[in-house]
Amino acid sequence: MTSETATPTDLLTQVAASTARLDTAIGTLTDAALAEPSQLPGWTRGHVLAHLSRNADSLLNLLLWARTGIEIPQYPSGAVRDADIVAGAPRSLEVQHDDFTASAHRWQAVATTMPAADWHAVVRNRQGGELTADQIPWMRLRETEIHHVDLDVGYTPADWPAAFVARLLPEAVIDLSAKVLPAATPTFDIQSTDTDFIATVGPGRPHHTVLGPASALLAWLLGRSSGSDLTGPLPPLPAWK
Repeated sequence: MTSETATPTDLLTQVAASTARLDTAIGTLTDAALAEPSQLPGWTRGHVLAHLSRNADSLLNLLLWARTGIEIPQYPSGAVRDADIVAGAPRSLEVQHDDFTASAHRWQAVATTMPAADWHAVVRNRQGGELTADQIPWMRLRETEIHHVDLDVGYTPADWPAAFVARLLPEAVIDLSAKVLPAATPTFDIQSTDTDFIATVGPGRPHHTVLGPASALLAWLLGRSSGSDLTGPLPPLPAWK
């Protein structure tokens, strides 16, 4: 089994492990630490945690849509999503931790009891893109792993599981290649020094190669690293998402 062929059950196991790591990390925080800046510009750790909780509920909406056939948008609107994060950010650590745990359990309870046929149901994400329900566990795993790093509590891209990196790295290359404008970001290759991954970011012939461990390359492409641990000219990158 490769990361790309992981079944929903496989991914749910990964989500559960990722959630447990996050839960442990949250337990080490204090109210004061929660109010401190995260690694996301303009967001405190409280904003990150509030987002993670509301994201679990939003993905629960998509699971219920797939399960019932009744359309339930991921979020009522972008404005509501943003307002919920702002409102939830200043809450105490106890309230935030309880919210994170409860929302994760709600999502996991429905996901682990999904009938096999319902994983093939088509829903839409908050941007309006269609996807089958079997992609929802991967959406949640991306959130828990990336935002665990954003919390700035000692969990770094080097701690990302290898299967997670192996699946997200080519996705990030595809997403960024669609956004690269040659005038601003010359096409370049990336090559992993600890796996056999190599790919071209952008259209046309590459001008140079960026080298580094797969997790470090992914962190840079996602805007979670300056790329100081990579080798080669580092062009400016468009935002990943």
